[in-house]
Amino acid sequence: MSNPDVIVVGGGVSGLSVAWWLAQAGIAVEVWEQDARPGGKILTREADGYLTERAASMMLNFRPEVSQMLASTRLDAAKVMCPGTPQDQRYLVQDGRLVPFPLRLGELMLSPLWSVRGKLRLLLEPFVPRGGHPDETVSEFIIRRLGREALEKAMEPFIAGPLASDPDQANAHAVLPRLVALERRYGSLALGAGVHQILQRRGAPVREMFSFSGGMSSLVEALAATPGVRFRAGSTATQLEPTESGWRLVGSTPDGDYMVRARHLVLSAPAPAAAALVHPLDTELARLLRGIGYAPLMVVHLAFDRSAIRQPLDGLGFLVPRLERLQLTGCQWISSLFPCRAPRGKVLLACYVGGARAPETMDWDDDQCIEAAVAWLGPLMGIDAAPERVWIDRHERALPLYHGAYLCRLHAIARCLGSWPGLHLAANYWGGVSVRDRIVRGFALAQRIRTALAGSRLSSSLAPAFHPCPAPSVTRSSCQESL
Repeated sequence: MSNPDVIVVGGGVSGLSVAWWLAQAGIAVEVWEQDARPGGKILTREADGYLTERAASMMLNFRPEVSQMLASTRLDAAKVMCPGTPQDQRYLVQDGRLVPFPLRLGELMLSPLWSVRGKLRLLLEPFVPRGGHPDETVSEFIIRRLGREALEKAMEPFIAGPLASDPDQANAHAVLPRLVALERRYGSLALGAGVHQILQRRGAPVREMFSFSGGMSSLVEALAATPGVRFRAGSTATQLEPTESGWRLVGSTPDGDYMVRARHLVLSAPAPAAAALVHPLDTELARLLRGIGYAPLMVVHLAFDRSAIRQPLDGLGFLVPRLERLQLTGCQWISSLFPCRAPRGKVLLACYVGGARAPETMDWDDDQCIEAAVAWLGPLMGIDAAPERVWIDRHERALPLYHGAYLCRLHAIARCLGSWPGLHLAANYWGGVSVRDRIVRGFALAQRIRTALAGSRLSSSLAPAFHPCPAPSVTRSSCQESL
């Protein structure tokens, strides 16, 4: 069997996206995945009329790369759209009850979520001078620009929920690059957002929130089955080494030990696994990768009869600020988003438990998880019955934590990669954690590899480029001090 041009180690959505884009350019690519199926954490299950997701439950897209991929794979015909207004409403927990989260300025001024002082502080944002530093945390950035109430009642729940992170430690440049860029360019978040809205009014991309009729597994299965992509399930990489013409990879497969050569090698495994592979070659690169932390997270799906829930299910669900002192970070009302995911007359909820806020919950057994979820949801949603079905998924390393001097760490990793032409990293610790981010980053990396393969030889200039949110004050010396 001929050697491929590119080997990808890791068959999650990150690695599969790189492989798919390469295959579209006619580049032979081989994907190694240690599990028996593609997708990594993404896994859709169907049982008794319910459809549950082990990880990502939907996509929010506004990027043309994603639209192009879905059209080419014909998955656009399988899209299931989330209902529009008023189902785009999201709730926030305040003092043990659900309060609608305001989506417009007028609603915000009337909302009970903020005090009069907090609302006035929001209105003063355009007059706050520029500031900050490369290692500024999300909490520091939001308090400086918008005030403490904006952090506690808006940003913290969104950081702790979808990102499972801690705003007191999360790097603002890494987690909020668009907001940081607005301040840098316009001096004000409100002014910058207003200018962007005017400039993009005619050409703004359409924002779509959707999944697929067969769930999110449909996406990774389609990518793995792409012509030109050789997907090797049950294959574990154990050793890599550079050669004169590229890279040599050794590992175990269902057919026994196996060796393959390629001009480019993409490591799409989680940071600890990537660190183990590169350690014999580059101890500094391995150290930097091992320093990337992950948040644990549990996803608890619960099914109820609709008659058992008094809360109107007229939105996406709710988020929980840490002020409420719950280990629950949020709850999605899945059957409101996608009615086909539960039988008629039934309700499917997905609770997100733990994260950086409460890592100790990973030690709970199933009974503790169910008991806690029922105790939380009962008073919040007016549920007076036990769940009819429960599914529990535990992720010890759910999402990477963009904590501390994170951009400095990525700059240092990029410098290490510069010593190893043809070696690339593609994972959710580099460039965003959403499925959309992974598809877009996969496109960018595939373009760089395609350009390199078109050349006559490998060059150190072809090492993966790193393009973080521009931060002029991030220097090599400051990074060395931080790391």
